[in-house]
Amino acid sequence: MAKEAISTDKAPAAAGPYSQAIRAGGFVFVSGQLGIDPATGELEEGFEAQAERALANLGAVLAAAGLSYGDVVKTTCFLTDMSNFAAFNSIYSRYFDTCKPARSCVAVASLPKGGLVEVEAIAAERQGGK
Repeated sequence: MAKEAISTDKAPAAAGPYSQAIRAGGFVFVSGQLGIDPATGELEEGFEAQAERALANLGAVLAAAGLSYGDVVKTTCFLTDMSNFAAFNSIYSRYFDTCKPARSCVAVASLPKGGLVEVEAIAAERQGGK
C-alpha cells in the first residue's frame, strides 16, 4: 500500500518523529493537533482558545490533503480535565455540524507542551480520489 505524508505550514510542525498526516488506503490519518498557534509555536491561553485552535489546526491539515471537516469519519479527543467536556462539545459541534463523525473523548493525565486538549482524526477520501 502506498503512503503519502501530508504537511502544511498552516498547522504546527510535528513536534517529534511523525507526520502531520498520512494518506493511505483511501483515508487520511491526521495526527493529534494541539491548541498551538502555528505562527508563534505557542499554546493559546485557556481551554476554549486551545480547543478552537486545535480544531482549526485539524482543518488546516485536512485542507492540505484536499479534504474538509465533512470528510472526517472518526475523531479521538483528549482532555486533561473532563470538567471541560461541555465546553469542548459546544466548540466541537460548530466544526462538525452535519453527519457528525464517530468519536472517542478521553481524559488524560497530561499532553505534550502542557496542552489542555488534543484532537486527532481519520478522514475518508471522496469518490474519485482527493
